[in-house]
Amino acid sequence: MHGYRARESERLQNQARTLVELLHGDTHYPPESTVLEAGCGVGAQTITLAQNSPDARVTSVDISAESLTEARRRIDRAGLGNVTFQQADLFDLPFDAASFDHVFVCFVLEHLDDPVGALEALGRMLRPGGSITVIEGDHGSTSFHPENPAARAAIACQIELQARAGGDALIGRQVYPLLAAAGFDRPQVLPRMVYVDASQPELVDGFIHKTFTAMVEGVREPAIAAGLIDPESFDAGVAALHRTAQPDGVFTYTFSKGSPTRPRRHTARPSDRRRRARKPIGDRARSVGESCRGGARARERRCQSMRWAVRSHSGSHSSAGFHSQEISWVRASSVNL
Repeated sequence: MHGYRARESERLQNQARTLVELLHGDTHYPPESTVLEAGCGVGAQTITLAQNSPDARVTSVDISAESLTEARRRIDRAGLGNVTFQQADLFDLPFDAASFDHVFVCFVLEHLDDPVGALEALGRMLRPGGSITVIEGDHGSTSFHPENPAARAAIACQIELQARAGGDALIGRQVYPLLAAAGFDRPQVLPRMVYVDASQPELVDGFIHKTFTAMVEGVREPAIAAGLIDPESFDAGVAALHRTAQPDGVFTYTFSKGSPTRPRRHTARPSDRRRRARKPIGDRARSVGESCRGGARARERRCQSMRWAVRSHSGSHSSAGFHSQEISWVRASSVNL
């Protein structure tokens, strides 16, 4: 659950700068090739794409006009001339089929309630032999020392709120089956870990403080308003996450990026899928509020479990509602169509 506010925009830029080599160091597109960046947001990844492939032509789309305004400003300030921006819903793209050589999708599927439909729509944009790169996160991959159940409870609030807003903060573990279901052939997934200790001060600041913990801090108000946690418990959890940046602390989070696979058939346009692109933060917050006031019986059981977990945050690791066996690799993949 991320938004388009100034603080969130700054966090996304910090994240992009911190992870640029890890995630994008080998992302290069040939001269004159056409690249579709789906869900560019405020341009956090766009700058790296354009700089890494200065002779490629990048078309970056997003559903939010506000985000596109900020993305254009950042690209102009960087002096990059190989990017074109366009407002569009990735489920209803204003391009002909087979219009692009490559598609790039980074931290987008986590915000959608129909990620397979999104991948199918993007697959139709690719020319034969074209490639798609998908990078997604899984907050269940987080590990840290000292271990702290209050920190787990705060992270669990972010995961729950994103689920209520129609997204999935754990979608990284599904990237392989999602790509397969969308018609891509045998995507291969490889991990890339962010490992942070005191010997890497740039990552201590850039990743622990300004990326991951800043993301969790950003859901404080909606988490409290939803009744998922009390202010004192949430603040204790955030403090525990910052504590991992001390000289004896360690923090890890794993991303993955795969290699191309053999082409596979184009998929038919889905006729009955629900299609919802990323919502601005205000809309998602309203969705959270509506979900808190009512909802299905299964959702209510999850809310009750979350409240119990928060009240019990001083107990065992599993009492924070975040069992160790739930930790999984963050998934990303690059595949050919």
